[in-house]
Amino acid sequence: MTDNESPPPSADEGPIKEPTAIEERREEQEKRIAELEAKLARPSNVGVTPVVAIVALAFSLYLIWGQRSDLEYQFTAPKEPIDLGTEGGYRFDLAQSNRYVMVHGSPSPRGWFFIERNTTVVVVGILDTPIILRRPTLPSEKWTPGEPPPRPDPRPFTVKGRLLSREEAPVRYVDAFTEYEKWLGTPAKWILLQEDKPGGDLGGQAWVAVLGLFAALNFWLLVRGTIRLVVRR
Repeated sequence: MTDNESPPPSADEGPIKEPTAIEERREEQEKRIAELEAKLARPSNVGVTPVVAIVALAFSLYLIWGQRSDLEYQFTAPKEPIDLGTEGGYRFDLAQSNRYVMVHGSPSPRGWFFIERNTTVVVVGILDTPIILRRPTLPSEKWTPGEPPPRPDPRPFTVKGRLLSREEAPVRYVDAFTEYEKWLGTPAKWILLQEDKPGGDLGGQAWVAVLGLFAALNFWLLVRGTIRLVVRR
């Protein structure tokens, strides 16, 4: 054997084996797992960048601002009603929008029925007052949408509820104001929402709480995202 010749392979070493298909797949899987672990180890910026957090925070604050009248009524309005009086002795000088009030009166002989939150309600005028009343229908006032409305129950009543000026009333009551004024011939200035008590709207309070938590979360994400940008620089 010359110096340039390679020595024959030892019998102990055996032939060199090519990797099998199973081993190749295993190596490929291990490589992919390592890549995924590396990606998961890197912090994600999705949903926590300052720009995204600012937009979400602004949107949640906008929604809360739109609920400011309800918030004021639910959390700060006195729970004792303002007594606006009775026939012949009304005290409309005491009337304040977005306050809990009590009034005695008689209903107009005509009412406007509609569905609100899966409940049938009726809007009637309180005679000799500039107030219209929204209340749930009584058992004697059965009405089905598309059918002629019945006459409202004519018995006098004492009601308590949330008083709103026409300017602050929800848009869904615009038609009730208009139809009542056409029928009566004089303007109505107020709407009284029966059974709407300060602190009594648990659904509304829960919704505002959710908005508050959403705003707080996005404020925290904004602070955290800003700190990350500063640190990276």
